[in-house]
Amino acid sequence: MSDPHPARHPDREDKRTFLQKLAEFIHPGPDSTAELIATLAEAEENHIIGADSRVMLEGVIRMADLTAGDVMVPATRMDLVNIDEPYDAMLHGVIDTAHSRFPVYQGERENIIGVLLAKDLLKLQRAPELNIRALLRPAVFVPESKGLNDLLREFQGNRNHQAIVIDEFGRVAGLITIEDVLEQIVGEIEDEFDIAEDEGDIYGLADRSYRVSGDTTIARVDDAFGVKLTSTDPQDQFDTIGGLIAHEMGHVPKRGERYTLAGLDFVVLHTKGGAVKWFKVSPVVDESS
Repeated sequence: MSDPHPARHPDREDKRTFLQKLAEFIHPGPDSTAELIATLAEAEENHIIGADSRVMLEGVIRMADLTAGDVMVPATRMDLVNIDEPYDAMLHGVIDTAHSRFPVYQGERENIIGVLLAKDLLKLQRAPELNIRALLRPAVFVPESKGLNDLLREFQGNRNHQAIVIDEFGRVAGLITIEDVLEQIVGEIEDEFDIAEDEGDIYGLADRSYRVSGDTTIARVDDAFGVKLTSTDPQDQFDTIGGLIAHEMGHVPKRGERYTLAGLDFVVLHTKGGAVKWFKVSPVVDESS
């Protein structure tokens, strides 16, 4: 007669002690992602792991459910290089956007033919006879459904730090970098333009201008500079200064662009993912006085 309750692994010796079996029976392990994250929070409360470790572990767990399409920079916000542009125009575009690598297209923006590293442009200055096509690196394409775990392994394996995201119809949907993936684990990776949150979203510079974060509320900018910022179209309402200036400019702002509104001069210092991270703001100088 067969055993009605056969062992799951008859050939594997169960080395757990009686107390371990009893503890697992009373307190079974997590059965879902939510329970696992709750377990990490409990471990932090019990001082088993630190707060930073818990945040990173949660990021790793949540990343397993994310795809390239979830964190990519949309195609409309991608900074591209047109291979048919003159060298000077191309160089200025690279300098203004301040990225290290750029997808390169020919004709239509959908026609990505390679990736250009900003540092490779210097080779053209030393050897103008070079064909810029010879400097292009192969572009990597991934579907929107590509899991971030798999994508991170591919980035590590092939030493690529950037991929073009393709939708189900084969069209360019966006761009994703290794930084975008790692930020899901460690949080936003700061660069030379980032400052600590406790230093404020508006602070003075030595030349009597101010650095203003793009996500600063319009009300706070109004109070700080004694102005009343409104859209040229009264029906449009915006919460942040970055959203208002982008709307007034009529396009995605680029580094170095300038816009004047309500007696204030806004210069774009830094952008990321198509949004302005920092403005340099100063009152407009009245040259007639």
